[in-house]
Amino acid sequence: MSVLFEGMLSRLTDGLQVLPDKPEETPESALRALWHTAAGRPCSAHVAMRRPLPAIEASPAAVTVLERLVQRRLLGEPLAYITGRQNFMGLEMLSAPGALIPRAETELMARAAVDLLDGVPGEPLALDVCTGSGNVAYAMAWGVPRARVMGGDISEEALALAGENGRLLGMQERLEFRRGDLLAPFDEPDLTGRVDLITSAPPYIQSGKVGVMAPEIASHEPREAFDGGPLGVTLLIRLVEESPRMLRSGGWLAFEVGKGQGPAMSRRLQRDTNYAEVRELSDAEGVVRALLARRA
Repeated sequence: MSVLFEGMLSRLTDGLQVLPDKPEETPESALRALWHTAAGRPCSAHVAMRRPLPAIEASPAAVTVLERLVQRRLLGEPLAYITGRQNFMGLEMLSAPGALIPRAETELMARAAVDLLDGVPGEPLALDVCTGSGNVAYAMAWGVPRARVMGGDISEEALALAGENGRLLGMQERLEFRRGDLLAPFDEPDLTGRVDLITSAPPYIQSGKVGVMAPEIASHEPREAFDGGPLGVTLLIRLVEESPRMLRSGGWLAFEVGKGQGPAMSRRLQRDTNYAEVRELSDAEGVVRALLARRA
């Protein structure tokens, strides 16, 4: 490695605070992503670890840009917002402050959603609500090309970014995004009772805890992407109550939950006669982080 790389790596190793919900980031992966960005080839930390580093030492302008990018990261600005890239389920996507940065933990639910959708014959229909940058919606459309996938969000900024991701991925003609509150944008005769799968990674943090989250989150990512109401489960409960009307018999609801919320939400689903089967998905630590429920 060059003297420049070693020096920057030392700075990041000493000063970078990496959050546990972004396990793909290390001092080295962060530096590599910033290095590529300074060279005019922005990429995520995931992709940066697989690409050879371009030579920038001979370009004073590029070195100056790198120094500024490293300083921004050390000051707490999220890496994905600096590079404008985040990888999700192998898809290299755009990331911007108007939407939540896709997390690796959401891939647990997204993988299950792809499997469920793939098991539906013909042209299955999936709705992704609280879609944000569209990461789960695009993962489903990429994993099951014959599926019809639609996404919804209340944030105009998030939907604009989702549209940009469609153009980046070459999938702009395959997905449709609508603005509105949860399932409201899809409440029409052609969709009601005909949906094969509803997915969501909704806000599930208690309102009182959002402001005291890590500064990297609280000061940069949109509050509405985290605020799940006084108890953190406002939207989770609404999903459980409102989804049966949209799902066909045998269709599935799949959603992410916060740590500690899984068992209680699972019991709620099991008591609801609208659902005939409930599955819990746990992470590597054995914590329930997603739930699947089949429409009765």
